[in-house]
Amino acid sequence: PPLLIHGDAAFIGQGIVAETLNLSELQAYETGGTVHVVINNQIGFTTIPEDSRATRYCTDITRMLRCPVFHVNGEDPEAVAQVVKLAAEYRQRFHRDVVIDLYCYRKYGHNEGDEPRFTQPMMYSAIDQKRTVREVYVSKLEETGRINREQADEIEKRRRQDLEDALDETRQGDYALVPRSMEGLWNHYRGGRDVETEDTPTGVPRERLDALLDALTTVPDWFTPHSRLKRFLLDKQRKILETGADVDWGTAENLAMASILADKVRVRLTGQDVRRGTFSHRHAVIFDSESGRRYTRLGHVTEDQAGLEIYDSPLSEAGVLGFEWGYSLDTPDALVAWEAQFGDFANGAQVIIDQFITSSETKWQRLSGLVMLLPHGYEGQGPEHSSAKLERYLNAVAEDNIQVANCTTPANFFHLLRRQVLRRVRKPLVVMTPKSLLRHPEAVSTLDELANGAFRSVIGDDVVDAGSVDRVVLCQGKVYYDLLAEREKRSAGNVALIRVELLAPFPVDAIRAELDKYPDAELVWCQEEPKNMGAWPVFMHWFYEQLGADRIPQYVGREAAAAPATGSNKVHHAQQAKLLAEALTTRGA
Repeated sequence: PPLLIHGDAAFIGQGIVAETLNLSELQAYETGGTVHVVINNQIGFTTIPEDSRATRYCTDITRMLRCPVFHVNGEDPEAVAQVVKLAAEYRQRFHRDVVIDLYCYRKYGHNEGDEPRFTQPMMYSAIDQKRTVREVYVSKLEETGRINREQADEIEKRRRQDLEDALDETRQGDYALVPRSMEGLWNHYRGGRDVETEDTPTGVPRERLDALLDALTTVPDWFTPHSRLKRFLLDKQRKILETGADVDWGTAENLAMASILADKVRVRLTGQDVRRGTFSHRHAVIFDSESGRRYTRLGHVTEDQAGLEIYDSPLSEAGVLGFEWGYSLDTPDALVAWEAQFGDFANGAQVIIDQFITSSETKWQRLSGLVMLLPHGYEGQGPEHSSAKLERYLNAVAEDNIQVANCTTPANFFHLLRRQVLRRVRKPLVVMTPKSLLRHPEAVSTLDELANGAFRSVIGDDVVDAGSVDRVVLCQGKVYYDLLAEREKRSAGNVALIRVELLAPFPVDAIRAELDKYPDAELVWCQEEPKNMGAWPVFMHWFYEQLGADRIPQYVGREAAAAPATGSNKVHHAQQAKLLAEALTTRGA
């Protein structure tokens, strides 16, 4: 059975324990039960139980599940063995979590160089008088006649010699940790440098897309859709099928996942409200308006499609994202994705991101293709619903550890998702997904772009005449459409707009190719986020390193701020108007 080992202070003190306990009996996350062993030293680092918990036992948090807890004396080896046997049998029979609370003591403090008597003099005065567990157990065996002292000493001598032999072997042999390709399911996949991985075609034949969209918009005879769902989703996507135009974000995403499933590649998507989508764009699962019965559109795209797992998760970030990272380690041949309700909510999973996801390949020697979908964009909704903290992910970029993207067209997102599973390389992918762009009239693609296109790391400006351009604005994400509208309003044909869609690995060659079209133009980096946030704090260095000091763009955007966004809608629009005007005004004009 699965085994987790905890400290007593962490078991009651760390919120992720409660999150994972709650996950353990939910359909999307059940593992058939886990055996938890709490090494209960009755102390944290220097903190005693009465200062670290409000309950009698550190295991009282498990009352939420009403699972059995065995409190056992760690100085009684036979009692411990009996409890281990009971716990394992319980888990195997009932497939639920079970806890062993192993009461013991910490002989040397937090580590062997630490001095615990500074803070727990009375406790360690008692510990100093105690005999070791081995000595206590040998004495008990001697009293019952099950062993004599000579036999006990001989066992100790043999075990010590085994340990000495093992130590000598490690000193003499070559046991350096050398990264190597993983075996089994991982034979086909690799990590390493992104540029050394060949690209794979991601287009899907038009007739195939038509068939998939037809399946997505066909519901069973028994199903009665909500009137608005029928009008704004099913009928709208039927029209897209007829015209091949106006493919919005939700349609492109559904087609990407449908095509992946039709290609016999499994898909797993979890997060708060992912079946419908926080912003009502996905509707991968729809509900009968009269009976409430559920119909999974993505589960019926072809008769022989791969398996689909799509689950609304509890209001948990750290626990759920940690589970999905672990899931991705065993499923390189699947699209495994987690979506935050708002991108800001990933704050609650920052420890998982820092400790595991961004360091997966280097620190843990494990590859992962996990996708994080983080809604991001400044629409005047305040500091908690604007920023997915793009700067955090870019600051963590090194050694080709993760990919970070912010697509501005549904087609580019379609190809990005397919690219994630079709390429041999496996790297975590962080996507700043849109909110207002989900229904923006300009943020649409055609079915032919899904069929014949490919992922574009940088999208240049094919509207303006390069010879008339004296100012180039580089940007990423939603602000492009605001700049586009403002340029049209001002008839500013002298300004070219270049979108950076792949933020990491830094697409230096693609950016340079676009900038070379305008050798004498002023360069501007425009962003919605404050100056100390977004892409700028990292990009300013990358521009200098990769493009040279003479090609560093000037910054245009909000001033540095403590909060990600203002709480005033009026102030937001004033700030937005100001940055758009500055971005499109040539110096000296």
